[in-house]
Amino acid sequence: MKHVYLDNAATTQVHPNVIAKIQEALGTYGNPSSTHSFGRTAKTAIESARKTIAKYINAQPSEIIFTSGGTEADNMIIRCAVRDLDVKTIITSKIEHHAVLHTVEELEQKGLIQLLFVNLDTFGNPDMAHLEALLQKDDSKKLVSLMHVNNEIGNKIDLEAITRLSKKYDALVHSDTVQSLGHYNWDVKAFPIDFLAAAAHKFHGPKGIGFAFIRKNSGLSCMISGGSQERGLRAGTESFHNIVGLEEAFIHAYENLDKEKKYVEELKAYFIEKVNIEIPEAKFNGHSGDMDKSTYTLVNVCLPITEDKAMMLLFNLDIKGIACSKGSACQSGSDAGSHVLTEILSEEDMKKPSVRFSFSTYNTKEDIDYTIGVLKDIIQA
Repeated sequence: MKHVYLDNAATTQVHPNVIAKIQEALGTYGNPSSTHSFGRTAKTAIESARKTIAKYINAQPSEIIFTSGGTEADNMIIRCAVRDLDVKTIITSKIEHHAVLHTVEELEQKGLIQLLFVNLDTFGNPDMAHLEALLQKDDSKKLVSLMHVNNEIGNKIDLEAITRLSKKYDALVHSDTVQSLGHYNWDVKAFPIDFLAAAAHKFHGPKGIGFAFIRKNSGLSCMISGGSQERGLRAGTESFHNIVGLEEAFIHAYENLDKEKKYVEELKAYFIEKVNIEIPEAKFNGHSGDMDKSTYTLVNVCLPITEDKAMMLLFNLDIKGIACSKGSACQSGSDAGSHVLTEILSEEDMKKPSVRFSFSTYNTKEDIDYTIGVLKDIIQA
């Protein structure tokens, strides 16, 4: 049976060079906090990784804090901003990743913040005029948290414009950039964003490691106590082998960005073309069918399938060897529908199944031909 992996927005295949680096690093067993030569060797490699990441996004090494992934980075930034920076109001959207949404909702329930949601258009784009109105609402210290690339529908927001508007009203700005760091060039000195979050497994690195970009002199203090690691912002012995793996994945992503981006863009364009020809009644959710307004790595398709077939859709794709997601992978196994699609789709379209297909350089046009053929068979059965 053919196996086709089209769930790269959930996680990516680990690059062979990354695996080799991790295996090599496992032989360096010194604790990075130890002062002897074994510890210094590990510490030197960690600081080298920090410098590498900083170089590619034009940050200072001290602004890179290693975490267990994007969820921890989002939590650290948001919770510590409320605790340490006197943030009283958080402005976000209803289609953010749950790492952000569940965190801000909890903070609101505890009476620690005022939570405001920016209006969205039918494609899922934030209303800039409404955002400005929310920024003007009162004199409370505000944090704006909007993801650069939506993990379900792939929309790209104009993060630079949002940051500059927010700074006009002295607001802090955070973005969950888990779906875009490693896939787009970044220059954090080009515009004054305060905080970013990243996860290595989204760009062919290992799971369980990521980082937060925290602007120098932000005023944040630790969320996890118990040691002075990570500039005192995150206690705990560093995951040395994973940090080395993250560095290797980051280097590969940015040294090969133009070539690999072009290849994946062609795959996505081919997928869109094949759907439009073979399944013309299908609809692309959000801007995922627009090559200019969405990320090049994914599409989200509303399929013309009856409710009885919809219940078995992912199962039928899986038994044909095709891996994809209904909503985000973080929701798999849940009876709840996608909170993102609930916000932007009509009641009629919500009755139909929507599936996310996401691509990487390990995919081929043959994978797409096979997938479209299987979809057609399911629809016509």
